[in-house]
Amino acid sequence: MSALERNIGQLPTFEILDEPSLSFSSIEGNATHRHPLSGLTRFGAFDQDSFQRFAQRIRVAYVGPKHGVARVRDMRESLLSAHQNTDRNPYARDYPGFERLFKVDVASAVSTSHVIWPEKIADFGEGTTVAARVRSGIYQSLKRLEAVREQFDVAMVYIPDNWLPEVKTREFDAHHELKVLAAQFGIPTQVVNDKSLRFQNHAARAWRLAIALYAKAGGTPWKLARIPSVPEDTAYIGLAYAIRQTESRAHFVTCCSQVFDTEGGGMQFVAFQANDEIRDLAEAKRNPFLSRADMRAVLTRSLRLYMDGHPGRTPKRLVVHKTTAFTDCELQGVRDATQAINEVECIEVASAGAWRGVWMLQGPSKERPVIPHGYPVPRGTMLMTSSNSCLLWLAGNAPAATDGRDFFQGGNSIPRPIVLRRHMGRGPFQVLGLEVMALAKMDWNNDALYDQTPVTIKYSQGLSRIISKVQRLPGNSYPYRLFM
Repeated sequence: MSALERNIGQLPTFEILDEPSLSFSSIEGNATHRHPLSGLTRFGAFDQDSFQRFAQRIRVAYVGPKHGVARVRDMRESLLSAHQNTDRNPYARDYPGFERLFKVDVASAVSTSHVIWPEKIADFGEGTTVAARVRSGIYQSLKRLEAVREQFDVAMVYIPDNWLPEVKTREFDAHHELKVLAAQFGIPTQVVNDKSLRFQNHAARAWRLAIALYAKAGGTPWKLARIPSVPEDTAYIGLAYAIRQTESRAHFVTCCSQVFDTEGGGMQFVAFQANDEIRDLAEAKRNPFLSRADMRAVLTRSLRLYMDGHPGRTPKRLVVHKTTAFTDCELQGVRDATQAINEVECIEVASAGAWRGVWMLQGPSKERPVIPHGYPVPRGTMLMTSSNSCLLWLAGNAPAATDGRDFFQGGNSIPRPIVLRRHMGRGPFQVLGLEVMALAKMDWNNDALYDQTPVTIKYSQGLSRIISKVQRLPGNSYPYRLFM
C-alpha cells in the first residue's frame, strides 16, 4: 500500500434526497409540482379562488421622484403581457401574463394614493443630515399613504441610482428604514431601482415582480406539499441574532424569530431585544446567543404566534433553525418553553467551509475508471459526517425539477454544501434534510428554484440586518410580506 493510499480517508455512503414538491391551486386535487413557475402556470396560485372573492385587481401606488412615474408605470403595465424568456437554461419559463397566472388584474391605484418626491435629495424631508431628511421624508410619505390606505394594496417605491451614494451607506440604509417604518403602518412596499427598470429579460423580471406583488398584496403563490414522515402539526422557527447598541452604549442581542407551519405558510416575524446585557462582546460577535430566560421568552412568544394562527393548537413537533451552535443555556431555555411539545429538534444550519464535492461517473476503460460529470453534485446529496451532523448540498444539479435535463442554478462554480448539526432531537436526518430543501423553495420574493439557505434562516437573517440598522425596534409581530 502506498503512502498516498494510507492517507486517504473513507467517507460514509451518501444518499440523494428527492426534490420536494410545492402545492398550488387549493381547489384542484394533487396540484403539486417541483418547478415553482411551471406549477403556477399549470395550476395557478394556491389561494387564487379565495383571493378573487375579495379582490379583482391589485392596486399599486407610486412613491418616488416625478421622473420615475412613467418608467415605473411602464414596468408595472408590462406585467399584463406575455413575454418570452431569453434565458437559455432548462429552468427558464416564458411569462404568461399576470391575469393568466393569478386570475386578477394589476393596475395603478387612484391618483390620490400616489406620493411624489422632489427630484433632489437635498429637498427631501426635514433635518440637518441626509439620514434625518430621508427618514423624515419616508415617514411623511407613509403618513399620507396611511390616510388613503383603502385605495391601494402595495406601494411601489422608486429610489433612483443618483440617490444611492447618500441613502445607502455603512451607517444608514433607506431601504431598511422604509421597511421598518412601513411595517409599523401595515403598508407592504416594493422597492424599484434603475437596475430593475433597465433589465432586458422582461420575462424574468415579470416573474419576479409578479410573484412578489401578489404575495405582498396578501396572496399565497404556493405552499409546501406534504413531506412524508412529517406530522401535520409541525412548526418551524428560524432564529437570527444581531448585536444592538443602545443609547447608553451597552450592547444587547436582538433576536429575530420567523414562524412557519407545516406547509411553509403562516409566516410571522417578531423581533425581540434580550434583557441581559452582553458581558463578552468579542464572544457574542463570534457566536451570538441568548440567556436561558431570553430563549424561553423568544420561543414562548413565537409559539404563541403559531397557536394564534392554528385555533389554539400546540404543535406536535417543533424544528428550530439557527446558523450558530446552541449553547447549553439556550437549550435549557428551549426545554422550558416546549414542555408540552412531544418532539423538538434544534438544528444548526451552517456553511460547510472548505468542503466541496465533484460528481464522478463510471469511466470508459480501466485506464479511466472514473470521469467527472459536466455538472456538479446533485441537489439533495446528503453525506453523514457523524451521528449528529451531515453535509447537505442545497445547491447542485437539479434535473428532477427540469424534466430530467441537467440544470445547475448559478452557473459554473462548484457548490458548497451546508452543514446540519443537531443539538437536540432524535428524528431521522433524511426528514431534517428534506425539510431544509423544501424550505429553501419558499421565498416568494424570488423566481428561482431554490435559495442557498432555507427561508427560516434567510428571512430571519435579513430581518436581523434590517432592525440592527434602524433607530426604532418594532415590538409587535408582523407578516413577513411587510419586510419582503
